[in-house]
Amino acid sequence: MAKSQFPTEDMALTTILVVSDMSKSKDFYQHVLGAEIYREYGGDSCVLQFLGNWILLVTSGGPTEDKPDMQFEAPTKPNVVSHSFTIRVKDCMGCYETLKERGAKFLTPPKDWGAEIRAFFRDPDGHLFEISQA
Repeated sequence: MAKSQFPTEDMALTTILVVSDMSKSKDFYQHVLGAEIYREYGGDSCVLQFLGNWILLVTSGGPTEDKPDMQFEAPTKPNVVSHSFTIRVKDCMGCYETLKERGAKFLTPPKDWGAEIRAFFRDPDGHLFEISQA
């Protein structure tokens, strides 16, 4: 069997997020962030397109044949972060106001650090998002 090149331009990266309530999460990603639903599978997974990327929302689940010792679980400690998203924006304060109006709950208002203005918010399960203006 011939080796394939890796990576190639026709590949795409998908981030998987485990969520506890698919309906609540879909609502957040669609109506707060503006993501578009691409496809749904049986009520326990949903593929979203967001800023040229794929986000796959899945509910909790146990091992499968191809991941035999893995357990997928939604975050249980919202103040412990192992993964976060940064969205680069041109107007942090404007995006902050828009997202707040749509229901995003920010940890603090945007903070100006000199070289960067940023603010953090969470999805319904606690996955951390940052808006950042350089």
